[in-house]
This record gives sequence, structure tokens and C-alpha cells, in this order.
Amino acid sequence: MEIDPLPNGTGSTAATTTTETTVTATLPTATSNTTPSSKLSQLTESLKLEHQFLRVPFEHYKKTIRANHRTAEKEVSAVISSVADVADSNEISKDDAVLSLTSLVSRLQGLKRKLEEGSRTENLQVQNCRARLDHLESVDAENLSEWNNVRFKRILVDYMLRMSYYDTARKLAESSKIEELVDLEVFQEAKKVVDALKNQEVGPALAWCAENKSRLKKSKSKFEFQLRLQEFIELVRAENYMRAILYARRYLAPWGATHLKELQLVMTTLAFRSNTECTKYKVLFEPKQWDFLVDQFKQEFYKLHGMTLEPLLNIYLQAGLSALKTPYPYSSYHYVTAYLFIHIYLSFRDFSDFSKACLLTHMLACITIKFFRTSFHCFDISATTIFPLT
Repeated sequence: MEIDPLPNGTGSTAATTTTETTVTATLPTATSNTTPSSKLSQLTESLKLEHQFLRVPFEHYKKTIRANHRTAEKEVSAVISSVADVADSNEISKDDAVLSLTSLVSRLQGLKRKLEEGSRTENLQVQNCRARLDHLESVDAENLSEWNNVRFKRILVDYMLRMSYYDTARKLAESSKIEELVDLEVFQEAKKVVDALKNQEVGPALAWCAENKSRLKKSKSKFEFQLRLQEFIELVRAENYMRAILYARRYLAPWGATHLKELQLVMTTLAFRSNTECTKYKVLFEPKQWDFLVDQFKQEFYKLHGMTLEPLLNIYLQAGLSALKTPYPYSSYHYVTAYLFIHIYLSFRDFSDFSKACLLTHMLACITIKFFRTSFHCFDISATTIFPLT
């Protein structure tokens, strides 16, 4: 129903006053609703980055299930085969049959213990997955700051584990009570292979390849081939040429259809030997080849467990640097220091050089500030105001 305004305009004024009062009354409510909405939007964007957080324990859980299934299938098949052999044998005595069946019973009891242990491991991993889901469900607009603090500690632990600082990562996780939210056990498995490769041993790495053969084949990985090549190179280095040839026939020949050029290059080392000065072949005998294998294993390990190839800390730092409002954030000493430190830190990529990064950051920041202060002398501006050294 429309209200006609009075001739003297009182109705119009009253309507305007009523409208202003209504808007003024509803403004605080709208403002109060906007803040949680922005926080929820920020929360939604944050949760999009937690793909690795959920996938890693799930992939580890699937791997455990597959391993337990293979163990049970192998043992049961062996027992059934042995029982069939005893049943088909007409010359076996009663005592031998009893002894054979007793041995099979002991084998089945051993299988039972393995399955019970495997079941406990699976239950722990399920609890781990459940804890991570609960952690994601627990976040809301009120505790977002605290939740982000926990995430920051998770990111630090992830970086330490990738850089092989396992003890430090474990201590941080235990002191922060986030053991279920980080991948200590997963990286502990990788540690065995990494340590072996650093000691120039390929056995554990080859065992890992055999354990994950189907998945590596599906991803078209050539990590096992690289390991075989390195083992061949070590035989040539030791001047055990006949054994190297036999090794190549058995383990390298099957890769010839897909990696012929690399195979031909490595086989030529039989003629050039380890003391060659030819750069093309000399590089194959350098110790840095083992470092390459370590990096290659880490990349394959990350892929199999659904992890990012780069540490999360590097990704977040790069994203934060890109999100700065200006490409040259020189509005204060703190911005200069932060900008330079992030770049230097990403260059070192190792906490062992952390002190070097800090020192170099301070030096470059001082040089940059001095340069800009000199540039500002021609203006009527206080350089100390722009770059406060506090």
C-alpha cells in the first residue's frame, strides 16, 4: 500500500527519516555479517591447499593393505601347494606326513601373527586419517589463527623431513603434539633408501622399486633403470668387466627397447674405463651421480605418495612474495629485509646455510637502504622516515 505524501512535505521527510533510521540500524548487522563471511572465504581457500595433507596417509594406508594382501596370498598358496603334495604322495610315511603338517601349522601361525601385526598397523593408519579429517573439520572463523599456527608447524616439519632433518622434525612434532598431522613414518621409510644411496648402495632402492613396481611402471618411471646403470658403472670402476657384461645382459638388456641411447652410452664405458678424460664418459664416474639418484628417488617417492615435488615452505613463500602489492616493496626496512631474505632463502634451500642467508640479507638490505637514501637527497624528504632502522 502506498502512502501519499502530505502537501507540506512532512510525509516525504518522515519517510526519508524512517529510511535513514532503518539503514543506520541495519548497518552494524551488515558489517558484522561481512567479517565472518570474509573469514569463511579465507578458510575455504585455505582448505583447498590441504590435498597433500589427506592424500599422503591414505596412500600409505593403501600401500599397507596391498602389502598385507600379498603376504597372505603368498603364504596361503604355499601352504595349499604343500598340502596337495603331501596328499598326492603315496610313499610318504605317517611320521613324515605328521611332521610336514606340523610344519605347515607353524607356518600358518606365523602368518596369523603377521596378519595381526598388519591389522594393528592398518588401524593406526586409519586413526591417522581420521585425526586429519577431524583436524580439518575443527577449523572455523573463531579459531582460524590458532589453526593456521598449527599448519605453519606442519609446513616446517614437512620441510625438515624433505631436507633429511628427521630428528629435528620429530622433536618439533612431539613438542607441538602434531605427530598424527605430519608424515614422520612415511619419510622414515624414505630415509632408509636415502641413507643407502648416500653410502653408494643400491640394494634398498632396488627393493623399494620391486615393492612399487606396478605403480612405477604405470607412471613410466625409469628410476630402476638409473639404479641398474649406476650398479653397472660401479662394476666397470672396479675393473670387473666380465661381471659387468653379465650384469648388463641380465638387468640392462630388457630396457634396450625404451632406453637404447642411454644404454649404448653406458656400455661404451667398457672401452673408455673409469680413468678416461673424455668428458662425455668421465661424468658417468663422478660421485655426483649418487646425488642425482638421491634426488631422483625423492621425486619418485613424492609422486607415489601424492606429495608436491617442491617443499610446502617454498611454495608458500613464493606465493606470499607474489602476493605483495608492489613488485618493489621498499617502503620500510622490514619490507626490504623480508623481500631480500625470501629470495636468498629460496636460493640456499637448506637450513644448514640459514646463518649465511641472514648475514647476506642484512648486508644487502643495508646497501639497498643506503642507495635509496642517497637518491632521496635531491628531494625535500626525510630518508629516515622512509627507511626507519628499527
